[in-house]
Amino acid sequence: MTILSNGHQWKYSEFTYNKNYSFNKKNILKSLSSNEIDNAYKSISKWEGYIPTPLILLNKLSKELNLKNIFYKDEHKRFDLKSFKALGGAYAVEKITKGNRDIVVSTATAGNHGRSVAWGAKRLGLKCKIFISEFVSDARGEAMSKLGADVIKVKGNYEKSLIECIRQSTENNWQIVQDVAWKDYMVIPKFTMAGYTVMMKEIADQINNEKISHIILQAGVGGMAGAMVAGVARYLKNLPEIIVVEPDSAACVMESIKTGKIEKIDIKRESLMGGMSCGEVSLVPWEILKNSIKHCISLPDDDIAKTMKLLGNASFSDEKIIAGENSAPGVISLITICEDEKLKESLKLNKDSNILLIGCEGDTDQAMYQKLINQ
Repeated sequence: MTILSNGHQWKYSEFTYNKNYSFNKKNILKSLSSNEIDNAYKSISKWEGYIPTPLILLNKLSKELNLKNIFYKDEHKRFDLKSFKALGGAYAVEKITKGNRDIVVSTATAGNHGRSVAWGAKRLGLKCKIFISEFVSDARGEAMSKLGADVIKVKGNYEKSLIECIRQSTENNWQIVQDVAWKDYMVIPKFTMAGYTVMMKEIADQINNEKISHIILQAGVGGMAGAMVAGVARYLKNLPEIIVVEPDSAACVMESIKTGKIEKIDIKRESLMGGMSCGEVSLVPWEILKNSIKHCISLPDDDIAKTMKLLGNASFSDEKIIAGENSAPGVISLITICEDEKLKESLKLNKDSNILLIGCEGDTDQAMYQKLINQ
């Protein structure tokens, strides 16, 4: 392979088949209904500055891998926030406040979700409190501060920042706008996921009668993956093979798929894929994902920087793509699968395949982006 053969061995850690797989559109749309999905598109498509993000052909890579088309949904172009999360948190803020400017909204975040909540709060003239862990970069915190949010750094990981967010929000009667669901907190994460489904509506309109044969979806707590599966159920006529990808240090969806119940991962090492470094799948997406995804793949961090650079210098497509560290895993997964002939054949990846990848973010942390592509 001319692009890929430079002595570098592309890596994946594990590949798992879901023995409980049984894709049922009706059941999926019970968890996130057609009305909830449609209402999100109706609202968001009317926001100032809304335009569908591009669906880019990775034509050079598809030629290398002997595939028909690789479609890359470029969320770097999403409003001014450079991430698909702009669709979720801001929409949830809009849904819960209903014009009441006395509400103070709060959230815990690894970066992009909090930026969306802060942006949504600013749009509506609300006060906003954002809790971040000590591992979140200063640049991501500053981006939220610039949107008018009060950013509070918490010692420990994401989970610790969420616990602190819940504690202070309960004490102060702030409205939590989280992308993670737990018992008795399900409605707002559903709004967030409904916002994400706008991507699939746009994709369905952009593919020009092509049928998507395979979709690779990144998972942290599972919100985007679950939303996109619901979007498949709502907007696509055919049923693609669905693969979920996670960091090998935080493969909570994979471990849960293996046992058929939610498993909590003790994260020993934070992944470069920071937005995906999550120890437990969220309740709402789990109800969607547990039977509807066919396969899970886990990846080490090894190929992240290399992939970002290849996307950025137009090695995979005719145009340069600015892709953040959480956008790389879909591309890496596809390449590693195609380099394993048995796996490629078992997944029916061939010259007739149309693959959808989600470029879920751009350079949301510009300093981190430059550091990685310059490695």
